[in-house]
Amino acid sequence: MAKKLKIKLLSNGEIQMETHGVKGKKCLDYIDLLKKLVDVKISDIKYSQEYYETETEITTDENARLRLD
Repeated sequence: MAKKLKIKLLSNGEIQMETHGVKGKKCLDYIDLLKKLVDVKISDIKYSQEYYETETEITTDENARLRLD
């Protein structure tokens, strides 16, 4: 799943932000990004189910060999 950042600007001046496809605590990096883009004060954080999941990363090694016996 692609990583997405959804930002809503509300009529009362508040900003709501949601991350999608970002698992674990990496989503907190996006909060820091938002704070750098606009001068905002974070007042409330709600964690989605993805926050509690672990992101798995598959890497390949060009020197790895598959052996089937």
